[in-house]
Amino acid sequence: MRPLRLAWLLLPVLAALAAPARAGQDQLQLKAAFIYRFAQLTQWPPPPLHEFTYCVAGDAPLQDALRRLMQATPGGVPVHTLQLNEPQRVPQCQLLVLGAGVRGDLRRWQEVLADDPVLVVGDSAESFRGGAIIGLVIEPNGLAFRINQTEARRRGLAISYQMLKLAREVK
Repeated sequence: MRPLRLAWLLLPVLAALAAPARAGQDQLQLKAAFIYRFAQLTQWPPPPLHEFTYCVAGDAPLQDALRRLMQATPGGVPVHTLQLNEPQRVPQCQLLVLGAGVRGDLRRWQEVLADDPVLVVGDSAESFRGGAIIGLVIEPNGLAFRINQTEARRRGLAISYQMLKLAREVK
């Protein structure tokens, strides 16, 4: 990938990292922007995707924020969101956000997903420790994220080097 194009892709992430997390709507939009970029900086195993679905469990307002933010992915495929209410295997989900409403169910979600190539993003350090690939956490100076590279590889996902460099922690 050309350096200029890479810089363009990372610009919103860097801007988001520099902005402090604020309560309410601003924080929700910031989380949605991070999640949107996580998808753009992750590679899924073959075959190529013909559409991309963000699944959200336990955080309906975040699903709405993602829907407002959505455009075509860099590969030009259509993008959708899907609200999930309980652990279930949903083959069309490429990215699953586990919000505060399902924190206690992380293990059940992991069991249902098995080894499916799903980028699991949790909204807490607890989710990250519990097996989510990315833990998106609120810190005093804003949002930060941690990446479980071992879990990503197990699921057949490749996280970009640039995203790994921006992570607060990689394990």
